[in-house]
Amino acid sequence: MQIKILTAGGTIDKVYYDALSEYSIGDPMAEELMQMAAVSCEYRVRSVLRKDSLDMDDADRDALRAAVAEDDCRHIVITHGTDTLVQTAMALQSFTDRTIVLTGAMQPARFRDSDAAFNLGGAVALAQAMPHGVYIYMNGRVLHPERTVKNRAAGTFEEHP
Repeated sequence: MQIKILTAGGTIDKVYYDALSEYSIGDPMAEELMQMAAVSCEYRVRSVLRKDSLDMDDADRDALRAAVAEDDCRHIVITHGTDTLVQTAMALQSFTDRTIVLTGAMQPARFRDSDAAFNLGGAVALAQAMPHGVYIYMNGRVLHPERTVKNRAAGTFEEHP
């Protein structure tokens, strides 16, 4: 089974530029994280966007939709910024013939205390195990987009009935 990892930017790919005292989106970290974990399943990584999710618009979501549609892979992971991850997941719900899992990180993957590797690993496992549909994997939980909100104060995602 092959996994396709589409990267869209977000905190998971951020780089801290000390001289500027701010973050910017760097090269995608998915390939490096997969190699460090010695992942043995077949996968491919494609960078689609390099944006903070707060800067994403409908055209960016259309670019992600097009990337999903043009690929024949049925198991897809999308790394994405956490601020609008739910909105993008909702925009992908029409894909009923694939398993799509969106994930991100609260801290950049380049940071030692980042949740990026854990979240990417969980998303890759879910993409192989879940039935077709669109899911979010954050904070060790499988979430359904239509019932999910980001709790900014707690730095977590929560599902509401």
